[in-house]
Amino acid sequence: MSKILNVFNKINSLRERCYKAATGKEALLQLIAETEVAEQVYNSNAIENSTLTLEETEKILLQIDLDRYITEREIFEAKNLARVVVYIEKRAKEKELDLEVILSLHKMLISNIRDDVAGRFRMDNEYVRVGSYIAPGPKEVVDRLEKMLAEYNAASQENIIKRLAKLHLAFEHTHPFVDGNGRIGRVINNYVLIREGFVPINIKFIDRQKYYDAFREFDQKGATLEMEEIVGKALTNSYHKRLAYLEGKKIITLVDYAKNNKLSHSNLINKANRQTIEAFLEKNVWKIGV
Repeated sequence: MSKILNVFNKINSLRERCYKAATGKEALLQLIAETEVAEQVYNSNAIENSTLTLEETEKILLQIDLDRYITEREIFEAKNLARVVVYIEKRAKEKELDLEVILSLHKMLISNIRDDVAGRFRMDNEYVRVGSYIAPGPKEVVDRLEKMLAEYNAASQENIIKRLAKLHLAFEHTHPFVDGNGRIGRVINNYVLIREGFVPINIKFIDRQKYYDAFREFDQKGATLEMEEIVGKALTNSYHKRLAYLEGKKIITLVDYAKNNKLSHSNLINKANRQTIEAFLEKNVWKIGV
């Protein structure tokens, strides 16, 4: 049995456990979702070179003054993305992902930052590059996105990890916007996950090198394996976190868990990174429910 199928089967059993544990605990689930907004925003913006820390992101979202000068752009990037993250929680359950949804999410994200390009795809001579990769021309954008959505919908029997990895890579490969492609791509990931009854994922800033490698693998070989691994681990991590809370476990740091059980901390970190123990990253600290 392939490695990715193993991960998929594990996610399915975590999902069922989560579904059972969540009965009657809607308020707790809502709290978990709310506390994750700042982390989603921080990680996604940091991948795009924002200088804001997680703490500063939280302060901006709570409208608390910061101790240093922050550009207006970075403030809007945080607030707009937070609005989008909260909005899709509900919207994804009502409407399937299409070009209209993608454009409306982009308009919300880029408003007050670059109103000239907000809510529209690249046109005329608007070419973009990421590193040495030059995205397809503006005339190809709509056809490529329609093909991406058609392939995603046609593969509804396939496992979600493969489907999502392919969708995300195809979207980023197309780079349909002048600005905001990475953030919208990661929002779309969660849109389809929520729509299909999974939990949202958070691709972490600390994993950005692996994430960039996954794009390189796709651009050079058309392969999706590295992105599948990222999606699989992120989904597992999201379920581990929710289960620790929903099953009423005592949540402690992995450092304390190692001390209490006289285990090697570095060995546990290894297992946590591979997601072979039920540990999860919260505010960049490894924790576990006991």
